[in-house]
Amino acid sequence: MPKMKSVKGAVKRFKIKKSGKIKRGTAFRSHILTKVDGGHKRASRSPKYVSSASAHQIREMIV
Repeated sequence: MPKMKSVKGAVKRFKIKKSGKIKRGTAFRSHILTKVDGGHKRASRSPKYVSSASAHQIREMIV
């Protein structure tokens, strides 16, 4: 049997940290940010992590 290939889209979007948490990006941060509230932009700067419910699925896609 050949090895299972990882999902390249998931590899580019997620990163597994040393603690085991899966880091993810924030949505709605690409362009047209002039009309977005400043508090919303500040909140989206902080690191975000995948919920424990979907972490198992993403880990299977990456590894």
